[in-house]
Amino acid sequence: MDIKKATFDDLPKILSLQKLAYLSEAKLVNNYSIQPLTQTLEELEKEFTQNIILKIEDDKNNKIIGSVRFYEKDNRVYVGKLMVHPDYQNKGIGTKLLKTIETYYKDKTFELFTSSKSEKNIRLYEKIGYKEFKREKVSEELELIFMEK
Repeated sequence: MDIKKATFDDLPKILSLQKLAYLSEAKLVNNYSIQPLTQTLEELEKEFTQNIILKIEDDKNNKIIGSVRFYEKDNRVYVGKLMVHPDYQNKGIGTKLLKTIETYYKDKTFELFTSSKSEKNIRLYEKIGYKEFKREKVSEELELIFMEK
């Protein structure tokens, strides 16, 4: 399973994976109208022009099973929408995607955020060196934790 840059033609598959992968986050915060679930293909196509999007495929069935987006601005790399297909979680794919981003940029600060209820995500990020630097309450049900490395 090699990590490659996604192409424009991959975007419909990535959007389908995103909607599947983010169902667990929506359940955690009891909100099924979170942006990853409501994002349109047109919005993702716009992100494609502003971000690097990586993908990882299952070689056996040519199915995209993981993806992440990121961009660099003002000496910071902003990481967004890390996702792994539910059937492939806990196999190191998320870690591999995050570590691949670091090969694109040297001596930069990496930033991401997740829900304070996403304990599994927080443990993953801490395990590879991310530390919390800010919290932001979005609503009664949702607090975001911002982490950097």
